[in-house]
Amino acid sequence: MERREEQPGAAGAGAAPALDFTVENVEKALHQLYYDPNIENKNLAQKWLMQAQVSPQAWHFSWQLLQPDKVPEIQYFGASALHIKISRYWSDIPTDQYESLKAQLFTQITRFASGSKIVLTRLCVALASLALSMMPDAWPCAVADMVRLFQAEDSPVDGQGRCLALLELLTVLPEEFQTSRLPQYRKGLVRASLAVECGAVFPLLEQLLQQPSSPSCVRQKVLKCFSSWVQLEVPLQDCEALIQAAFAALQDTELFDSSVEAIVNAISQPDAQRYVNTLLKLIPLVLGLQEQLRQAVQNGDMETSHGICRIAVALGENHSRALLDQVEHWQSFLALVNMIMFCTGIPGHYPVNETTSSLTLTFWYTLQDDILSFEAEKQAVYQQVYRPVYFQLVDVLLHKAQFPSDEEYGFWSSDEKEQFRIYRVDISDTLMYVYEMLGAELLSNLYDKLGRLLTSSEEPYSWQHTEALLYGFQSIAETIDVNYSDVVPGLIGLIPRISISNVQLADTVMFTIGNPELSVSSVSTLKKICRECKYDLPPYAANIVAVSQDVLMKQIHKTSQCMWLMQALGFLLSALQVEEILKNLHSLISPYIQQLEKLAEEIPNPSNKLAIVHILGLLSNLFTTLDVSHHEDDHEGPELRKLPVPQGPNPVVVVLQQVFQLIQKVLSKWLNDAQVVEAVCAIFEKSVKTLLDDFAPMVPQLCEMLGRMYSTIPQASALDLTRQLVHIFAHEPAHFPPIEALFLLVTSVTLTLFQQGPRDHPDIVDSFMQLLAQALKRKPDLFLCERLDVKAVFQCAVLALKFPEAPTVKASCGFFTELLPRCGEVESVGKVVQEDGRMLLVAVLEAIGGQASRSLMDCFADILFALNKHCFSLLSLWIKEALQPPGFPSARLSPEQKDTFSQQILRERVNKRRVKEMVKEFTLLCRGLHGTDYTADY
Repeated sequence: MERREEQPGAAGAGAAPALDFTVENVEKALHQLYYDPNIENKNLAQKWLMQAQVSPQAWHFSWQLLQPDKVPEIQYFGASALHIKISRYWSDIPTDQYESLKAQLFTQITRFASGSKIVLTRLCVALASLALSMMPDAWPCAVADMVRLFQAEDSPVDGQGRCLALLELLTVLPEEFQTSRLPQYRKGLVRASLAVECGAVFPLLEQLLQQPSSPSCVRQKVLKCFSSWVQLEVPLQDCEALIQAAFAALQDTELFDSSVEAIVNAISQPDAQRYVNTLLKLIPLVLGLQEQLRQAVQNGDMETSHGICRIAVALGENHSRALLDQVEHWQSFLALVNMIMFCTGIPGHYPVNETTSSLTLTFWYTLQDDILSFEAEKQAVYQQVYRPVYFQLVDVLLHKAQFPSDEEYGFWSSDEKEQFRIYRVDISDTLMYVYEMLGAELLSNLYDKLGRLLTSSEEPYSWQHTEALLYGFQSIAETIDVNYSDVVPGLIGLIPRISISNVQLADTVMFTIGNPELSVSSVSTLKKICRECKYDLPPYAANIVAVSQDVLMKQIHKTSQCMWLMQALGFLLSALQVEEILKNLHSLISPYIQQLEKLAEEIPNPSNKLAIVHILGLLSNLFTTLDVSHHEDDHEGPELRKLPVPQGPNPVVVVLQQVFQLIQKVLSKWLNDAQVVEAVCAIFEKSVKTLLDDFAPMVPQLCEMLGRMYSTIPQASALDLTRQLVHIFAHEPAHFPPIEALFLLVTSVTLTLFQQGPRDHPDIVDSFMQLLAQALKRKPDLFLCERLDVKAVFQCAVLALKFPEAPTVKASCGFFTELLPRCGEVESVGKVVQEDGRMLLVAVLEAIGGQASRSLMDCFADILFALNKHCFSLLSLWIKEALQPPGFPSARLSPEQKDTFSQQILRERVNKRRVKEMVKEFTLLCRGLHGTDYTADY
């Protein structure tokens, strides 16, 4: 905790720096972090620097690190440390220091206006954080003051530099507000204050955007600033002038992307639908882009067509209900729908010649849902207008689903082919949905088209057109009982007329009449036989492996069936003697290993990636079921254990050790690709799950590889694999040292990620929380290590509770429900709960008060129950304090309701179900839903 006498002002303002955290030592640690090749040294430096940033001495060294003679990396650290001190330790700054701190930050920002941009941004974020903490009482006109100070003529910086610095400051202010740790009641006050301060920002932005003399870099920054402010849910009518200016800026190629982003963000605010008059004014502006769109399509300018389509879809998708409600304006909305139809049918093959059409598919779902939700009379009117539109949509989608010519398709990369396959699946889903609106007439329509195509002698035969019509029919038939459709006999009669000259057409014809089911069923039947009859199959094993290998090499089956086939072979090989297994494994996987060696040498590209992921997938599916210790049979009883447990190394471990170097080589080139990393981790994760203790020889080298992987580029799959290792091996004394080292390393790296901003990595945070919970459950000793910063872990987990992603929040709640029962047995846990448990309680109450989805309330109730059961005396103090501020956790609560809730919670220390009921009832009161129809779903 910081001491009050530590001054936040300039260096030397009364602070006696500790021996450790001196300017010189900070610079040495930064040099080690950036340039030392040793990973362990980097990690030590990283951890030390994190402590330095939050130390009282940070007030002293931060300003010195910003000196002009320092390199930008060092200046950046100084600016970051200032931001951390201001944002996290605001309560430690004496009020008489506010003004000097503000003045110093203004001075530094002015100085860096013509210096390093990354340092300037960090200083702006620090000043933004200070402004948010002082608003509205201590600094009522913060934004207006910023504008005034940067417009002062006596500044040493040129006008453009000052203008860009001001715009940077105004841009980061709303972003900092969104991620700030302000208490809920303060957040409401500050949001209201910022809404008023728009009056000081928007006129300036309008002036700069409309001034012909404004340079392009300034106008671009204006658009980004506007984009940032509209996410504070500024009333759409207040944005009208700026939106119009942004539409005008679309004609400037340099400003195009920023203009699109600003317009889309403004249109997409949830509150925008209230301003119907403004929305109606936007339709002509969007329709006015049609000529620019046509020109872009004609010139093959995919970026421009993509951007204009995003704007049209944002207006249509977010506000179709509000605009359909304006019946007198039906023609202008229909014109917008037709513009979106043009985007759906944009010429070219997705994803090679165009990438825009896929953006529109969700719009068609939304429009249909909105039309079908009207009362009968209005629905009938709109059905009359829009049924022809949806029939046209079917034609457009079937045209877009067509394959290119064989020659063109031959030049596509495997990645492009895969994207096209997924795109066709999306089209298929859309057609299924459209059937709800068009009904049986749609099937008749497709049948008539196919009949004309196959019986006409006038037009040249196109297998692509035939295949697309069959694909459309098959898409609809997947969800409805076509046996009752009168077009089915006719369709079956037409199929013999199809001239099958192409593998894609053959595939669709087979799927339409049901033959691909034979592919799926044959592979799944083989898998079932190999699993349930494996002890009877050894005489036929060589034959089955040979045929399967042939089928796999010829790529007859789709990816999923190939994976099932490998699982079947895993079951089959499990029943053989070890020598036989190794011999069969060698012949089965050698071609893939050779292919992988070749791919590991090549420069990474999308085609390579798919091949690598496919091979790694085949290996992991094989290892999933190759179980020579017969763990799979344990539940069947000893009489079915027909083979003795083999002596010597496990065949899977033998193979993994042989290919370990190769896998590391692949990883070194693909470390920043989540899919490849995931595929590598899957091999080991599935092997660990199947082999259990037999995997032991691989533990040290796998821990070392995982540590290197995660230190370089953190990814969720590496954490999931670490969790498996903790689960199976952490309790083994022989394996504890490498497991502990890996656990500490991934924790340290993840804490650094939190410091840099974890919002972009909800999957990593989710997996990290699951790992921490597993460690507490399986081996609480991992939390006894002095090198583990339990306090930082606790604070990060509290932050994760505020994420919008439900799985991440659930995982964080799971961590706390494992942590709190260990307050008594693990000293460091008890200490951190005592110091920071109130922060956890406040976060839980904020979530219950309306910050989190109602579907997560049981998870938060579990934390309250654990606090009550294991920290009762602390909870009884904290809950009364926490609920005291007016308006917290919801302005809808009376003091009596809050008091009742706290008493109910404190009384219930045995029945978890009752606590869940209390929380559900309290959250409804907080949200103003108590006693309404909304409660019925929960």
